[in-house]
Amino acid sequence: MDIRSITVFCDPQYANQQQIADFFAEARTAFAYPVQSCRLATTPFPTWWQGDNLIAQAQAFVASWKERGANYISLGPVQLQHDADWIELIPAMLSATDTLFATAEMADINGRFDIDRAHQIANVIRRISRIHDNGFGNLYFAALANCSAGSPFFPVAYHSGDPTRFAVAIESADIALQAVQQSRSLAEARANLVHAIEEAADVMVKTAVSLAADHNIAFGGIDFSLAPFPTDDKSLGGTLEALGIPYVGAAGSLFAAAFVTDAIDRAQFPRCGFSGLMLPVLEDSVLARRAAQNQLGVQDLLNYAAVCGVGLDTIPLAGDVSEAQLTAVLLDIAALATRLNKPLTARLMPLPGLDAGDPTDFDFPYFANSRVMSIAGNGVSNLLTDKAVLPMLNIKERRK
Repeated sequence: MDIRSITVFCDPQYANQQQIADFFAEARTAFAYPVQSCRLATTPFPTWWQGDNLIAQAQAFVASWKERGANYISLGPVQLQHDADWIELIPAMLSATDTLFATAEMADINGRFDIDRAHQIANVIRRISRIHDNGFGNLYFAALANCSAGSPFFPVAYHSGDPTRFAVAIESADIALQAVQQSRSLAEARANLVHAIEEAADVMVKTAVSLAADHNIAFGGIDFSLAPFPTDDKSLGGTLEALGIPYVGAAGSLFAAAFVTDAIDRAQFPRCGFSGLMLPVLEDSVLARRAAQNQLGVQDLLNYAAVCGVGLDTIPLAGDVSEAQLTAVLLDIAALATRLNKPLTARLMPLPGLDAGDPTDFDFPYFANSRVMSIAGNGVSNLLTDKAVLPMLNIKERRK
């Protein structure tokens, strides 16, 4: 198990940069687990970004915070309350550096979603896919639905504007796999996983509380999502299969995903963010393999998002995927997030020059190569191209 990120949340207009630099310097080596990165998440950038020279400003902003120890920076979302023109700036921002992340909201935390924003985000996804020849740009961008501030995982991370705080994001698929492999019953597997989460969290909380006191930066909690790493011993796909399904994508997979998520929900720790089950195709060796074997599809992952967490993450798609097809997937995610009242994101990666079924060829240590996945149908049309901002009740609010 590793700490994927120690994420500091701040408003860059008022942040004490030296205070945060000192915090990063100590936090990197303070925990009992390896720390992969220190990251900064800001308030939504439309509330503070100024200046006409977008690329130069982005590069200067990154340089300033890198000097203070931030490995990556999330600029937060363009929210529904912000002018949609801000979304159009995101491709240029992301092209300026390999450090910035940004997001755009298509459904907010108040049950509203914007169909026109979903279309606009789909268009931006296609534009970002052409920043690099291999389509890598969309690693730094996601569409958000019902996502609150305070999650330490990127790209979703952003700050609410409260005093500066920090949270910890965990990469821990290996402890889930071990909990299942060492068990002789479902009850034992659940108990083992709950115990492993709580034991690790207790150790981290002690360190986090001490850091918070030493640096006067509030501790915002742990996102104990069972994030994978692209080796079989750190695979959530492998964990689900170890429970007893023939392969991820087969019948029974949804139950397996719900079972593991339930164990996370039962664990006691100061939680934040998703704290659920992550199924990012390109970051998980078994998921990547099943997608390459055409055993796991986009619709399967959408189904699992109803009972676990995050949504659709690092999904390799055809380079010529249409805006209408991308919009259809985004609307599905927005509907799930709103009706089920849960945070979901979509990080979709069209790969220029590749068609559905073609092998991917990333040279990136945090990706497992797979094959390009397909989206069923030709996308939305007719009324689903309406420029509507609609409220939608979640299932607990439905009228009697």
